[in-house]
Amino acid sequence: MNYDILIVGVGGQGVLTLCELITEAATHAGIPANFYPTKGMAQRGGFVKAQVRLGRRAIGPNIPEKGADLVIAVEVSEALRGVRYIKPGKDFLLFGYIWAPTAVMLGKAKYPSLEQVKKQVRQSGCKMHYLDPEKLPLYGGTPVPANIFVLGAAIGHTGLGKVIDPSDMGRIVQNRLKRDSKRNVFAFQAGMEAL
Repeated sequence: MNYDILIVGVGGQGVLTLCELITEAATHAGIPANFYPTKGMAQRGGFVKAQVRLGRRAIGPNIPEKGADLVIAVEVSEALRGVRYIKPGKDFLLFGYIWAPTAVMLGKAKYPSLEQVKKQVRQSGCKMHYLDPEKLPLYGGTPVPANIFVLGAAIGHTGLGKVIDPSDMGRIVQNRLKRDSKRNVFAFQAGMEAL
């Protein structure tokens, strides 16, 4: 089964970690996995895009327009970069976090409204799933890691959960993120139950 995932966000959100976890889980399951990251200019706040292509042994790095089975956007305006890649009828997971770029903060550009972004995503013909960052669960009194929460939602509520077994992904999260494994496993489980 071939399954292509595009993930967009900004630096500092853990987009690449999210992709590495998906790639590792696929590899453990014997699914060929290719991971292609693209980073923006800034370490924090710059554009980050990553593509994970599952199921193919030999493949080019770029998902074609209308070729992604799943788009995950972890920042609202960056979701607009992913819209043209989603296949009609497939899953688009939008985490409603807003990181205003410098031009917006200086009043030189306008930030798109959440409703404008949602409308554009829906017009692509995909199945949109929305996660409200205000409802990010707490663990020990502080919000859980958003990227792991989003990963849980992707596994629990999109076609990705049919490609990668949720319990396998939970083990990968626990084993790979050992420094704060209880918090991350909690974030993953909360995401699985979020939508």
